[in-house]
Amino acid sequence: MKIFEGIIFDIDGTLTSTNELIFATFRHVAEKYLNKKVTDEEIIALFGPTEDVILKELMKEDYEEARKDYMAFYEAKHHAMADVYPGIKEALLYIKSKNIPLSIYTGKGRGSTDITLKKIGVYDLFDMIVTGDDIEGHKPSPEGIDMFVQKFNLNRDKVLMIGDAPADVIAARNAGVKIASVVWDSYAKQKILEMNSDYVFETVDELMKFLKENLE
Repeated sequence: MKIFEGIIFDIDGTLTSTNELIFATFRHVAEKYLNKKVTDEEIIALFGPTEDVILKELMKEDYEEARKDYMAFYEAKHHAMADVYPGIKEALLYIKSKNIPLSIYTGKGRGSTDITLKKIGVYDLFDMIVTGDDIEGHKPSPEGIDMFVQKFNLNRDKVLMIGDAPADVIAARNAGVKIASVVWDSYAKQKILEMNSDYVFETVDELMKFLKENLE
C-alpha cells in the first residue's frame, strides 16, 4: 500500500555532497572580492536566502562580477567536489516507477540548482523544481511544499519531505506534511536528531528500504 502520493527532496546534503563545494565557492568569492577568509560556520549562518540575495548583501557594487565568478567556480569544481550519493538515483527511479510525483524544494537559486541536478544526472526525474528564486520568502517557509501540493492536488497527510537541515523540518511542519530527515551528510546532525522528525535515516540504504516497504 502506498502511504505517500507525493515526495519532495532537498538537494544539498540530501541528493548530493555539495556542502563542501558551497563552502569552497563562498570562500573563493569572499577572498577575491572582500579580501576576507570565512569559516564554514560563518557561511552556514548565511544560509536561508539564495546565493544571489547573499551575494548582493555582501558584495554591494561588485555583485554582478562576483555572481558570475561564483557560478563559474561552482560549475567548474562540481565534478571534482560533489557527486550524487550512491543509491540516490536508484531511489528516485524507484519512486518514479510507482508513478508518484517527485519535486525538489531547495533554498538554492535556479542557476546553481540546474547546474547540480544536471551534473549529477537527475534533472529529468523531477516533475517540479522549486528553488529559492521561485518563492517570496525562503526556507523554512512552506511555500515550495504548498506549490507542489496544490499543483498535483495532493493530500498533505500523504506527502513526504526529505531533507538534511532544520529548515526542512520546520518547512514540512508548517506545511502539514511528513518529514524524513537524512543525516548521512548533514551539517546539523545533532540538531536534527533533537527535532523529532517523523523519520530519520542514517544511510541511503535505510531510505531505500523504507521506500520499498511503504510504496508497494
